[in-house]
Amino acid sequence: MRRHLKQAVSITLLIGVALLLFSTFVVSAGKSVILAKIDGAIGPASADYFIRAIDEAEAIDAKLLVLELNTPGGLDKSMRHMIQAILDSKVPIAVYVSPKGARAASAGTYLVYASHIAAMADATNLGSATPVSIGMIEPGKPNKKPTDPEATDSEPEPANDQTAMQRKVVNDAKAYIRSLAQLRGRNIEWAEQAVESAANLSASEALEKSVIDVIAYDLEQLFEKLDGREVLVNKAKVTLDMKALELIRLETDWRTELLMLITDPAVAYLLLLAGVYGLMFEFLNPGSLLPGTIGAICLLVGLYALNLLPINYAGLGLLLLGVTLMLAEALAPSFGILGLGGIAAFAIGSFMLMDSSLPGYQIAPALIITTTLASALILIFLFSMIIKSRRSPAVSGKAELVNHSAVALEDFEGRGRVMIRGEVWQAQSDTPIHQSQSVTVTSVDGLTLKVKVED
Repeated sequence: MRRHLKQAVSITLLIGVALLLFSTFVVSAGKSVILAKIDGAIGPASADYFIRAIDEAEAIDAKLLVLELNTPGGLDKSMRHMIQAILDSKVPIAVYVSPKGARAASAGTYLVYASHIAAMADATNLGSATPVSIGMIEPGKPNKKPTDPEATDSEPEPANDQTAMQRKVVNDAKAYIRSLAQLRGRNIEWAEQAVESAANLSASEALEKSVIDVIAYDLEQLFEKLDGREVLVNKAKVTLDMKALELIRLETDWRTELLMLITDPAVAYLLLLAGVYGLMFEFLNPGSLLPGTIGAICLLVGLYALNLLPINYAGLGLLLLGVTLMLAEALAPSFGILGLGGIAAFAIGSFMLMDSSLPGYQIAPALIITTTLASALILIFLFSMIIKSRRSPAVSGKAELVNHSAVALEDFEGRGRVMIRGEVWQAQSDTPIHQSQSVTVTSVDGLTLKVKVED
């Protein structure tokens, strides 16, 4: 009887806990606002963080996802992933340029245009959406012949391969932001100006030109102004009810932090070098295990990070070629030809590695110079050790017995036995040898020592 009573009590408690959890979920589901924050350049880590924030918002059926944004821009690939996630989202997304003094430049402007609700705090700005890459023209700089004094903005320079590519990139960006502006009903003309001539707007100007929807001092005021507003989410009109909502701040987890660390170009560069040198040390010293294990891990992580970054594969190839040539110089000295070529390829490849001129996606020249000098010093050290080892006498094996003294154990002419370093060896001599006579080893032939009488 007691046993049945205990089981009944346990089942009742479990049901109660389940109902409590379910009721908590029901209260939070549909009555929550997710707050995500990006403060810095747009990259693989921030894109992954934002997309997972959208997944979290959809999982709990949140009323709204707010992205608090402060960015100088970032990678086009990461930006497009984020915009695609916004366009596919089942939850309304508000991009809020905040706090005061923040900006949504370059890639940030596209995110503002893509959002269901575009908001800015006071003393913020957005714009400068011209694509930036190696070889691009300066934003707003007219393409005209510098030698023609009558040239005007309406008289473009004749197309060549470089300017044609520049036009393609700019026109593609204009079409992209124009499509976003048309989708959200925002200012198309200014969007094109932001791409073509790097135009910028303050918060009040952006509201006046219908670039954004709301100016809000803080989140509380933002929610007040959004209450009752209708937004179009996946072709369905949604009326925002912003009363009595629970604000859930989505902090970055270890995964995001790790991704942010390894996708730093300097860190990815060092991981790649650590991997290459670790594996080389393992090949030169088989059985060490630790350098090879660490090297393999660093190499794979470094290659994964570089795969997420805008890299120049010719630069990567030159960098690896440089390391290979320096190793070849150490293993088969060529009087510095391979070594100097390797150092030059290593330095050039390092400077070419990152195929982007965006701030935060460059490898510092000081780091490249330091690693190049360190690689050169390692090469010089290995080369000097090899030369030294070749010049020094043998200290082990049969070759070490040459020129050492031995004592004859018997009289012999031709073949006999000698004692050297406590060991008995067969010996051969062209002259008669007497017992206990000291002889010198001239060479080693298999297990036989060739000896002669000491002078």
